[in-house]
Amino acid sequence: CCKRASHRKVSRTIRTGSLFEKSKSSLFSWMKFIYRFSQGLRQIDMIDDDVAGSSKTLSAMAKRIRQVCISAMERHGVNKGHCLGGHKEFVVMDESCLRHQRKYARGRFGNAWKRKKWVFGLMGVKDKRRRLVLKLVEKRTRRHLVPLIRQHVKSGSAIISDEWRAYKNVLTNMGYKHYTVNHSRWFADPHSGSHTQHIERAWMTIKGHIRRLRGNRTEMLLEEHLKVLEWSSWLGSKHPDGPLGRLFKDIWKSFPV
Repeated sequence: CCKRASHRKVSRTIRTGSLFEKSKSSLFSWMKFIYRFSQGLRQIDMIDDDVAGSSKTLSAMAKRIRQVCISAMERHGVNKGHCLGGHKEFVVMDESCLRHQRKYARGRFGNAWKRKKWVFGLMGVKDKRRRLVLKLVEKRTRRHLVPLIRQHVKSGSAIISDEWRAYKNVLTNMGYKHYTVNHSRWFADPHSGSHTQHIERAWMTIKGHIRRLRGNRTEMLLEEHLKVLEWSSWLGSKHPDGPLGRLFKDIWKSFPV
């Protein structure tokens, strides 16, 4: 407590203004959770490791860390922008519908089945580096997709996609080098050698991550998990100390106490 007369009724703890404020979990539990979060472990695995006693507590902790990642991506976007392409980097793009799957095609249709939004994915590929931009869109129409391409892909970049009509015969007129693959005939174009296997493999990883962490229950939760995946590809994997080191750095920037 402060000794000044006007502040005697005001008390502060070491958690005030930090990530751990208003949390009843011990700091040791938080350290274990942050470490496990950076590894991508499920809540049930964390309960087995005695990170926390209930899934409700873990959900609250996970939401705070996701907000840290989202804030880090917003700061990065303001400073540098999330633009793909450019020198020696080509962009692969595709759309996917991340709806909840019923086990053995049985059970009730949840709200995730009613969701009509698609996930539009763009991946920048340069040597071993992979950077993702994942956006929820209402429809796969030209009106919804082309503005995102213009926003996140540098002019003059090489783009590889399938022959979806929303951007077929459009991107070349916008200054892009657009290569397409007719998936009804082959996996790789025999003339240019272009293929979309980079983004197809990424969809498997993305869907596995969302399914494992049950991140598809609501639209807002799905969007948060997509932001975390973007954070991992843009910031987490690039840090010299890995995702854990980057996570601690972003926590410090979000809570500079």
